[in-house]
Amino acid sequence: MMPPAPLSAAAPDAPTGFRHFHDQLETLKERLLTMSDRAEGLVDLAVDALLKQDQDRAEAVITGDRELDALEVEIEGLAVELLALQQPMARDLRFIVSAIKISSDLERVGDHAVNIAQCAQRLIAIRSTITPEPEIEDMARRARGMLGDALDAFIRADGTLGRDVCKSDDAVDALLNSLFRILLTHMMADARNITPSLELILVGRNLERVADLATNIGEDAVFLAEGKQIKHHFDDPARRSAGSPALTGGRGIGIPDDSR
Repeated sequence: MMPPAPLSAAAPDAPTGFRHFHDQLETLKERLLTMSDRAEGLVDLAVDALLKQDQDRAEAVITGDRELDALEVEIEGLAVELLALQQPMARDLRFIVSAIKISSDLERVGDHAVNIAQCAQRLIAIRSTITPEPEIEDMARRARGMLGDALDAFIRADGTLGRDVCKSDDAVDALLNSLFRILLTHMMADARNITPSLELILVGRNLERVADLATNIGEDAVFLAEGKQIKHHFDDPARRSAGSPALTGGRGIGIPDDSR
């Protein structure tokens, strides 16, 4: 992971209160990185459990999800304390608000990893002989890469990389559609394939949701870097003008970027 972009750097002779604020921001950033690393690891472990039909790996995913739950609570508490006591502005404010949203997205990534692990357990229990399609491995690799890039983009305040992550989601959606068509063919060919095929479709759906959550984080990276909201294509003037007149002025829904 690339070195993070500084937010409000604390000078050596800065007032004690400001240095404390800067230290708290760094702690928040470090906990986000830790949570991201754990979430990515759970996705990898869940897919391994599926491909290798490994019950122990599946159990480890389910157990590991509790750490993500605890990290979400910790990050939210840190962020709320910063908002309440420090009254941050501009980029610092955007970072803290987005950190709360991202911790929620990462916790949901863990939930999807648990869903995949549980699919693996059910396939093991029925002694499925259907081999997971290559599309599943490809989806897992792409979703995992998007998740890592999205966090890099956010920590470095890299709007360009954040937009690239958002564009990558289409490839994962296409793989899910391809997986569905292949498994539908298997189910039509032999009714005994229906149950395991439905489990694999569910795995694909959960991987697609991980990619969607990575896209959310990529959008937050753009919001942090540029002060622009691109969620729901809100930076598209044509779409924005069709909405509420109260929302059509300025640079989308954003916090003024007086730190740039």
